[in-house]
Amino acid sequence: MANTYTQIHIHFVFAVKYRQAAIHTNWKNDLYKYISGIIKNNNHKVLAINGISDHVHILIGIRPAQSISELMKSIKQNSSKWINENKFTNIHFEWQEGYGAFSYSKSQLSAVADYIENQEEHHKKKTFKEEYINFLEKFEVDYDEKFIFKELI
Repeated sequence: MANTYTQIHIHFVFAVKYRQAAIHTNWKNDLYKYISGIIKNNNHKVLAINGISDHVHILIGIRPAQSISELMKSIKQNSSKWINENKFTNIHFEWQEGYGAFSYSKSQLSAVADYIENQEEHHKKKTFKEEYINFLEKFEVDYDEKFIFKELI
């Protein structure tokens, strides 16, 4: 694909299974480095990564040689395996099924990266569910409430 040129920027959002607060501050930066390595090894570029204890946001410059679903499968499978092998949690760690993927133009990247970098502050005012539904509505994505990331009851 020597003469194929693309500029594709995707903002991914995904949660811990049942939105449990399982990502702890003492190892979350290592998790983000590990996920960044997965992304780089798949020939994509991490522009921003952050989150809070129950979910992660990643802004990626993505290459078209790999599908979004293949990349997310790799990120979730490999990072959950890494978390479990390192025994970072007392529970078996899993990511929630599904994810959000939202595209942005180059002119929007700085604002999206700032938004991702300020997750802790942002979530003092808004829950993850409110945030996620806002993304779906802003991008006019049809959704069924019963399939929104589930909490442990």
